[in-house]
Amino acid sequence: MSHDAISPLRRRMIEDMAIRQFGEKTRRAYIRQVRAFTAFLGRSPDRAEPEDLRRYQLHLASCGASYARMNLASTALRFFFHVTLGRPGFTDRMARIAAPERLPVVLSPEEVALLLAHAPSLKYRAALSIAYGCGLRVSEIVNLKVADIDSARMLIRVEQGKGRKDRYVMLSPDLLELLRQGWRAKRPSTASATTACSPAAPGPPTSPGSGACSARPRPRIRPAPNPPTTSHRRRPAPAAVAASSSSSVSAPGRSRGCAQPQPSGLTRHDRRPAHDRANPIEGPAIARPGSPRPRSRRHP
Repeated sequence: MSHDAISPLRRRMIEDMAIRQFGEKTRRAYIRQVRAFTAFLGRSPDRAEPEDLRRYQLHLASCGASYARMNLASTALRFFFHVTLGRPGFTDRMARIAAPERLPVVLSPEEVALLLAHAPSLKYRAALSIAYGCGLRVSEIVNLKVADIDSARMLIRVEQGKGRKDRYVMLSPDLLELLRQGWRAKRPSTASATTACSPAAPGPPTSPGSGACSARPRPRIRPAPNPPTTSHRRRPAPAAVAASSSSSVSAPGRSRGCAQPQPSGLTRHDRRPAHDRANPIEGPAIARPGSPRPRSRRHP
């Protein structure tokens, strides 16, 4: 049907359902119920009265309509008059039929095994096992992905099920093994490549240019380089070792604001700046210009 053939009232109802993000099936069902009420009324539904709604429900009950059909008509007409036409309280006198409560038919374990054994393929057997063992709907089974199977916690994640809600269901070990069999049957190339590349698989080694193992070459183990030798290094002289040890000992005392301790073995004439004393490696120190020349000590 083209967009021009839709009446303004019907277009407004479709827009109201689109605003509330109703599903496609819900939109079709609501429009179908309003169209049936319009056909029963014989005029535009915006000119209906509360008594017309009562007569329409009596008509449905006399035709033998089920409780689901009558409740659907009541819900669709309530949305049409309350939301689209803006008439709150217009359908308050419409009756709602209570759903009968019946006991479910529970199959025995032998009947369930017989049902699964007559499945035409492994795919249908897995789908029936998920539906019966986990309680999933057909739409939820169709939308299942591999990432939804949590084998570590033995759970199945159902995303956006009925009512746009996520939930978790339990996963049995037998069902997990059945799903793995279906996965291996659906991916034969992956299973064969895993079997061929596994170390436990017997047979001759695969040539470098054939098979699935050629895409994954073995890593080469290179020998570690030899550590550098220190035979060519010169050992320091004993005097240098002694000087470095003495400087390392006296280094902590060289700080700003702290007096430098003097060695106890120095005489009065040797207590002078370090640049004026003799260096054991470089020889006697060179006196700076302007500094007093040390006096020689006479020995008896």
